[in-house]
Amino acid sequence: MAQTRRQIARIGALGLFAAATVALTGSPAGAHVTVSPSVTTAGSYTVLTLGVPHGCDGSATTKVSIRIPEQIVSVTPTVNPNWTVQKVMADLNPPVKDSHGNEVTQRVAEVVYTAKTPLADDLRDTFELSLKLPDAPGETLAFPAVQTCEQGETPWVELPAAGQDADELEHPAPSFVLTAKAEPADASPQPAAQPVSQTTGSSGNGTGVVGWIALVLGALGLVTGGLALLRTRKAA
Repeated sequence: MAQTRRQIARIGALGLFAAATVALTGSPAGAHVTVSPSVTTAGSYTVLTLGVPHGCDGSATTKVSIRIPEQIVSVTPTVNPNWTVQKVMADLNPPVKDSHGNEVTQRVAEVVYTAKTPLADDLRDTFELSLKLPDAPGETLAFPAVQTCEQGETPWVELPAAGQDADELEHPAPSFVLTAKAEPADASPQPAAQPVSQTTGSSGNGTGVVGWIALVLGALGLVTGGLALLRTRKAA
């Protein structure tokens, strides 16, 4: 009876070990191509980092094509020494004005990174794109990417339906939500300007000085009058 229990426990432990092994070895294959913006504020400039975590079912990656949303006109890709980079242009109809008032007739529709040496399945790499975000708070911005490998390709282009979680998709497109600009903090109330005191006194200026002058003049007048009176009496 004790031996049977030990056998059951051993079988259970082996089952748990097998499940853990499958979970650990299976997680990289389930990882997605992702996008991480430095800033998500609508209407702001940002740097997007797109990560490629693995190849295509064990095959090395040779090219990654990133589709740019139509609301974005200009994109500046960062140079990656392991890849060549190309901007695929599309005509704008009608043309638009840039921030300097110049007419722009084309937009960047796609950015393509091609590997100089295929990226092995067990290695990852990242690509950076500098651009200005649309001024549309609450909107989801998607960057569908096609990962081409030595054998086959993986299209990370699926978009969730209304109310659907993107994690339910097998190959979701890299995306994020634009956030609203932060409301400016209320300015602290400034203290009211204090009126200049008009009170005068013996130690003040203005009327106080005039009063002292009047007293001095009055005293001089009394002295002068007294001297005149004395002279008159002596003359008499």
